[in-house]
Amino acid sequence: MDKFINRKRELKSLQDFWKNQNPQLVVIYGKRRVGKTELIKKFIEGKPDIYFLSDNLPESMNLKFLGRVVGEFFEDNFLIESGFKDWYQFFQYLKDNVKKRMVLAIDEFPYLAHANKAISSVFQKGWDEYLSDLPIFLILCGSSISMMESETLAYKAPLYGRRTGQLLIKPLSFSGASQFFPGKSMEDCLRFYTIAGGIPAYLKQLNTHLSPRKNIVNEILSPDKLLYNEVEFILKEELREPRNYFSILKAIAFGRNKFGEIVNETGIEKSSLHKYLFVLENLQLIEKEIPVTEKNPIRSRKGCYRLQDQFVKFWFSYVFPFKSELELGNTAPVLKKLKESFNILVAQTYEKVTQEILRAHGDDFFLFMRVGRWWDKNEEIDLVALNDETNEILFGEAKWSNKKVGTNIYRDLKRKASLVDWGKPDRKEYFCLFSRSDFTEEMRRVAKEERVFLFEKDKLKKC
Repeated sequence: MDKFINRKRELKSLQDFWKNQNPQLVVIYGKRRVGKTELIKKFIEGKPDIYFLSDNLPESMNLKFLGRVVGEFFEDNFLIESGFKDWYQFFQYLKDNVKKRMVLAIDEFPYLAHANKAISSVFQKGWDEYLSDLPIFLILCGSSISMMESETLAYKAPLYGRRTGQLLIKPLSFSGASQFFPGKSMEDCLRFYTIAGGIPAYLKQLNTHLSPRKNIVNEILSPDKLLYNEVEFILKEELREPRNYFSILKAIAFGRNKFGEIVNETGIEKSSLHKYLFVLENLQLIEKEIPVTEKNPIRSRKGCYRLQDQFVKFWFSYVFPFKSELELGNTAPVLKKLKESFNILVAQTYEKVTQEILRAHGDDFFLFMRVGRWWDKNEEIDLVALNDETNEILFGEAKWSNKKVGTNIYRDLKRKASLVDWGKPDRKEYFCLFSRSDFTEEMRRVAKEERVFLFEKDKLKKC
C-alpha cells in the first residue's frame, strides 16, 4: 500500500512553516518505522528539494554521497563525481548556488553524529554563517529520539535556539491505523491493531485480504520475515547494551510491573535500572502508568510499568516464548496459544482504545483534563476522565466479550466509583459502558433513567 495515510496535523504544520518565507530549520524525530520519511516525502511533493538519507558509514562516504545528490539537483557533473571534502564546503556550495526557495532534508541525522561527535556544532556554524540568510527550508530528521533531543533540542545542544519548529512523530491512533484497512469492520481493525499497533511500517506488512490469523502466520512467525526479529533488531540498532534492555522488556511483558519486581527479575542494580527505564520510556517502548486521580504523579508509589508499543507486547506473547520451535518451522504451539488467549489481548487493547473513543465524544461530556485508568489495592476501573477545575469526573468500564453487558457491570462500576478519593464532596459524576456485544434490555432501561452513556464497539448509542 503506497497511499499516504493520516498525518494531516503534522503535514499541515510543515505546510504552515513553508508558508513563512523566512529561513526555516525544522527538527522531525520519532521512533523507528513510525513514518517520518513518508511524511517528509509527502511534504516535498511539488517543491524544489534535496533529500539525503544518511547511512551508518564513515563521514567521508556520507559527504561523497551527499555531493552526488546535491550535484544532481544543480546539474553539476563535477560535484556528482567528486562529492564534498568536508561540511563547510557543502555549506559554502549551498550559499553560492541556492537562489530560490527550496527544501533540504537530511534524514537519519544521528548517523552523522555517530561518525562525527561534533556534527551539531558543525551544523550550528553552518546555519549561522552560511544558511540562515538563504531561502532554505532545512529539515533534520532522525529515529534516535534521545540523540535528536540531545543534539538538536536540548538547552545545551549547539543547535538550540536555531530551530524554528520541531515535530515529534508518534504512532498512529487506532482510528488512524484503521485507515490501512478500508472496508474492514471495527472488530477486524481492532485485531490488526492488536498485532501491529500504530506503526505504519508494521501495518503495511499486513495483507488486508487475509484474516489476522493468516497474517500472523505469513508475516510474523516465519524467521525470514521482517517482523520476526524486529524487537531484537530495534534494540541492537538503538542501544549499546541491548541484553539488559531486553531483560527489562521481558520482565514487564511477563507481568513484573513494579520497580522492585523488575529489579528482582532482572538482577539489575536499582541505580542502573532507573537509567534503563528512562531510556525505554524515551524510545516509547514502555510507559509508567499512574492512577489518573493521583495528585502528585511524580511522587506516587502506585506507578506500574507497561509495554507501550503494541507490537512489542504481541511479540513477547506469541513469538519470543516459541522461538526455538518457530526456527524449526513448527507454528503449532503459537497457533494453540493464539486460539486460547488472543481474544484476551484484543480485550486489553480495546480497554486502551476506549480512551481514544471517549476523547472523540468529548463534546457529549465535559472538557477532559486527564484520561486514564484508576486502581487501588484489588480494585480497578478501566476508564476515568476528570476535570479538576469543574469538579467533574467520568467512570467507564469496557467489556470485549460475546455477552451483552448487563446492570451488574454498571452497579459494580458505581460501587468502585464510590471508592475513588478525588474532588470535592459535591463532584458531578458521569458513567459510561463500552461493549462489544450490545446491552441487555434492563441495562438500556437503567441507562435511560440514570443517564448512563452506552457505547457499542466505538459508537455512542442513543437511549
